[in-house]
Amino acid sequence: MKPGQYFCLIAGSFFLLLGIAGLIPGLVESADVASKTSEAYGMAYGYIAGVIPTNGNHAFIRIVVGLLGIVASISLDSSRIYSRLVAVSYGLFAVLGLIPYTNTLFGTVPIFGSDVLLHAASAAIAFYYGFLESPGLLELSSTPKQEPQ
Repeated sequence: MKPGQYFCLIAGSFFLLLGIAGLIPGLVESADVASKTSEAYGMAYGYIAGVIPTNGNHAFIRIVVGLLGIVASISLDSSRIYSRLVAVSYGLFAVLGLIPYTNTLFGTVPIFGSDVLLHAASAAIAFYYGFLESPGLLELSSTPKQEPQ
């Protein structure tokens, strides 16, 4: 496996676990907000471990992104495509999370607070593996050769 594929596997596993954690009531602390706000975010609105904002929609998105990352780790081409998509989309989410009118993704997904840092860090690492890091020709052509018996 190449480093970009390891990134996809690790990031995919992380987002999958984070998404599953967002659906487990014991791991999600309720937010102290007005009932109108909590109704706008939908089911399971709260903070994972009291730090990362989430709701049912956000947990579903994280699970999908996680599964896609695990599947993308199979080949180098798919891992680079996944990394590029994560870099662009999570970079956009980080910027939207800083703007007061869009930090709830128009009332559907909370992307504010520590989620901005999570998205920015994910986007930066994914940018490196998607756009900058590329294996050399020798690394690509190095396949274990079998000795004749």
